[in-house]
Amino acid sequence: MKKENTVQNIKGEERAGTFLVAEGFQRRHDRIVKHVKEYHELFLSMEKSYGRTHPKEIPQRKVKSKGRPIQEYLLNETQTIFLGTLFRTTSKKLDDPVLLFKAKLAKEFVALREQNQALRQHQQQPRYQITRDAGKVVRKQTTDGMKAFIVYAESQGSKSANRYYSNITRMMNGLLFIVEGKFKNLREVMTIHQLMTVSSAEQIIDRGLKDGMSRKKFYKDIYQDVKKRVMTFAELHGQSEVIEECLKLENK
Repeated sequence: MKKENTVQNIKGEERAGTFLVAEGFQRRHDRIVKHVKEYHELFLSMEKSYGRTHPKEIPQRKVKSKGRPIQEYLLNETQTIFLGTLFRTTSKKLDDPVLLFKAKLAKEFVALREQNQALRQHQQQPRYQITRDAGKVVRKQTTDGMKAFIVYAESQGSKSANRYYSNITRMMNGLLFIVEGKFKNLREVMTIHQLMTVSSAEQIIDRGLKDGMSRKKFYKDIYQDVKKRVMTFAELHGQSEVIEECLKLENK
């Protein structure tokens, strides 16, 4: 199983969660959080360098630790470097785990920054904008079809029909893409080819929903039929990794 990177894409930004940072520095997480709170104004000032003129807080999220959710801070590169200066590395051995972790952390930030820069350059291409705009038209059509399906499912007794909207989208993305990190809008970080793939999949979904409803099929059977259609499409098309594909394009 691939080990999770400490530095992740969080809404298009390179961020390191304090939980994994604490693990790498071999420190207790609550001690790391205490440092962030103790030097909160300094950490907050480092948000300005990342495009936030008046930052009000450092991004946070909940992660599971031994089955229980805990709150962690999501630090940018500057904040992570500053945090590292608060811990002395006494060992001079090149195989020291903390020393190796610091080197790994630096490499991950650089690699992810390069990926995001490649993505932004990719998005500036006129062809990307044309494809993105065309995809929005298809998405609206599919969204309208999903709304009609929700009404249809409710008429057949479904008590949680609204979930089908997110379930279908999640199912499609899971079958077609490998995604590392959290993104507010996954389409904003896709290549032209991936956007075209999504549009094709959404047309398959829209057709499947309409076919099922026109034949008066049970709503659960329609969903399973749509899922099979998307699975077949995914098997023929294959999966691609979001963000990573942009870097490959830049290196060609």
